[in-house]
Formats: sequence, structure tokens, C-alpha cells
Amino acid sequence: MTPVDCPYFYGDYFRGKNREECRLIDANPHNRRPWRRKLCDSCRVPALLRETDCRSLALEAEVKRKFFRDRVEVTLAVCTEHVLELDDPRHCPRCAEDSPPAQT
Repeated sequence: MTPVDCPYFYGDYFRGKNREECRLIDANPHNRRPWRRKLCDSCRVPALLRETDCRSLALEAEVKRKFFRDRVEVTLAVCTEHVLELDDPRHCPRCAEDSPPAQT
């Protein structure tokens, strides 16, 4: 198993415990499918968090079945600084306007 580099992943292995959870999935009361550690291997949330230009991104996700496989799917992305629902979680137009232009 590959290590999980995601702020929403929680693992407790102290004194023989083997408890793992995705706090992003657990926070969604509408999620109906169970989360498993294997879903982290194909989850796009860590990449979204690295690529986004939004300074205050809040996500909502759930486990959905697609083509006979379970996948983590982002169902809602919000810029909490500007209170704006984002169509693309990688880009907030208001945060992009506020940031200074890139120096070349």
C-alpha cells in the first residue's frame, strides 16, 4: 500500500490499533457507500489541493459507484473566503483577481 498524502486521511496505529478513515467522506452525511483505504489510491482530492489557486477551499465528497468501481467524487467545492461555489475546484476567479500578477 502506498502512503497517503492527504490532509483528510487519518490513521491511528497506536498500540496495535489499525483504524483508518477519510474525514472528508465521514463529514458528508449524504454519503451512502462505505469508504475503504484502497479508494485513496485513485482519489483526486490531494491533487486538487495542490493545484488550486483558491486560498480557502472547502470540499465535500462522497463515494460513488462508476463502471462497477467505487470512487471518491468531489460533489461540492466552495471558496469560503469569497463565499462562492466553484465549478472547477482548481480555480477561484475571485482569488485569482486578488492575487498579484506573477513576476517573470
